[in-house]
Amino acid sequence: MLQAVSKRVILYRQVAEQLVDQIQSGVWSVGDNLPSENQLATDFKVSRQTVRQALQFLQENGFIYRHQGAATKVISTSQPRKFSQSFNSLGEILNYPRNTYRESHIEEYVECDQNLQKILQAPIGSAWYHIGAVRLEEETHIKLAWTDIYILQKFAKLTQMKDHSREMVYTQIEKHFGVSIAHAEVEISSSRLAKKHAELLGVETGSSSLIVLRRYFDQEGNPFEISMTHHPENRYTFKMNLRSSH
Repeated sequence: MLQAVSKRVILYRQVAEQLVDQIQSGVWSVGDNLPSENQLATDFKVSRQTVRQALQFLQENGFIYRHQGAATKVISTSQPRKFSQSFNSLGEILNYPRNTYRESHIEEYVECDQNLQKILQAPIGSAWYHIGAVRLEEETHIKLAWTDIYILQKFAKLTQMKDHSREMVYTQIEKHFGVSIAHAEVEISSSRLAKKHAELLGVETGSSSLIVLRRYFDQEGNPFEISMTHHPENRYTFKMNLRSSH
């Protein structure tokens, strides 16, 4: 019985590896649909259960996207890299690794309305500047996340400063305007990626994403920067180390 289980495990990995080879050799390109489970089972002369296990392996490693009732789609020819960062203090959890940068797609003046008020927690009618950007890894240019950054309008000229795309915005505000963080809030939730964000990140619309919402407050307790970042699955990992002070 143990031998049979072991053979089945090895078999699905063999099928998965052959599927990856075919994807990487161009049999299926990014955006193409894979054949049905029945067809793959016939082609590889294995059971549908083995095919399902193989496809699950490919999905977990970022090669394909599967959704009930829809065809299995190829989304990558290589396994996406995962990036981890350890946090030992509040300052560190507010930062990204130094080998990332932002690519801005939106820069606009906005006014806080009822919808934005839920995010900004600022007075309705207050003036803000909105930066919408993709965060990328420097060497590979892998698209790690989409970020909406809202800063007070008086800080808008930061977007014209040197290294704006490589420094955390709150750091630039502290450096150039003398406004420091008295306290910060970090909220983590999950959602599905909207079409506009999914297309910019190169993933399927409706894909799962981790949302990290950060609010930075000044000495008077007023918010001066709020960022909402959408991380698609398998692109970035937040890791926090907690150590006893005793």
